[in-house]
Amino acid sequence: MALFTVLFVADVCGRPGRQALAHLVKPLKEKFSADYVIANIENSAGGFGITPEMSRKVFTYGVNLQTSGNHIWDRVQILEYLPEQPRLLRPANYPNQAPGHGWYIDTVGELKIAVINVMGRVYMPSTDCPFRTANRIVNDVSRETPIIFVDMHAEATSEKQAMLYYLDGKVSAIVGTHTHVQTADERISKRGTAYISDTGMTGAHDSIIGMEKGPSLGRFLTGMPKRFTTATDDAKIQGVVVRINSEDGRAESIERFSQDFDLAAVQSPINVDEE
Repeated sequence: MALFTVLFVADVCGRPGRQALAHLVKPLKEKFSADYVIANIENSAGGFGITPEMSRKVFTYGVNLQTSGNHIWDRVQILEYLPEQPRLLRPANYPNQAPGHGWYIDTVGELKIAVINVMGRVYMPSTDCPFRTANRIVNDVSRETPIIFVDMHAEATSEKQAMLYYLDGKVSAIVGTHTHVQTADERISKRGTAYISDTGMTGAHDSIIGMEKGPSLGRFLTGMPKRFTTATDDAKIQGVVVRINSEDGRAESIERFSQDFDLAAVQSPINVDEE
């Protein structure tokens, strides 16, 4: 049985997250013998969105495909870039008039992997139904490959779990993103679908979900809007590794990872540009 191994990097948040991604993706890919690397990048630019230049740099770090979520629209420059870069996904359940692509089929040697990005609707911006959207895409891409990987970007754990049972046995993996807190519920269903409610965050963990604690606390205490900036201390890269049977698309294992990153100890820092 030949295994296809996917390394998924959790939400990359700000400059600390991009530094951790730049320095650790290739070593992690080697460590886990990964065939394909996916990273959720929607918080890469100061915690809100991503710029075209950042996206281009992320590809050079060893990432094959980038997923996103509701913050993909936060940088206006991305609107022209999305249609021309199909390996940077926006949630597929935005209306068809939205720029960009919600899924992509990539070729790796003799194999193909389909990656689908959908977004939940509970406590999230209004979008089309993620369940019907995902099912429609799965029915199409399954004609080309049994290896199907889903990034379910959602706030509510219940909605993510519901997606597991809705697509159970139809896809190889469903990984949750958005909340920035890694959960300990990774599993393989009896029908061969890997699942985790949230893969965590790649960024500064001495923070409130990646942001400086002071403004976040102030907003909770006063109800007043605050300007958030990304934190810088206790950087980590988090995510999961999923091993998939390349013949039938069934997941064989899912493993969480969380690795510390100390930029001060790096001998050759990588220029990850602004913010």
